[in-house]
Amino acid sequence: MQDEANISEQNIQSAQRSSDWKVLVDKVSYKGIVNNVPFLAFIVLLCVLYISNNQRTIETQRTLNVKNEELKELRWKYMDVKSRLMSASMEAEVIVNVSAFGLKPMMLPAYRINKDSTQK
Repeated sequence: MQDEANISEQNIQSAQRSSDWKVLVDKVSYKGIVNNVPFLAFIVLLCVLYISNNQRTIETQRTLNVKNEELKELRWKYMDVKSRLMSASMEAEVIVNVSAFGLKPMMLPAYRINKDSTQK
């Protein structure tokens, strides 16, 4: 009895394997492909969108990298000009630079001349 049960069980399994194989062949055959054209078109559309999105992201990243490098360079130029301006605006530097024009620093502090409004 057990032999008959094992044999019938094996027959059922082999039948399932062959039916699974037939289902797979039907899905891959021309008829299966024709029946799944909308699904395949959707998959192709998703692939195209994925690839174009990937390309756009890569191009955006390249542009961003170029802009970051440009920003770093401009930041360094700004710091350089700022430090030069700070050193050039010190009193000792100003005195040296204007001495070429014949100007000298004042010996007395600056004072204001006020006009007396009572006199005419």
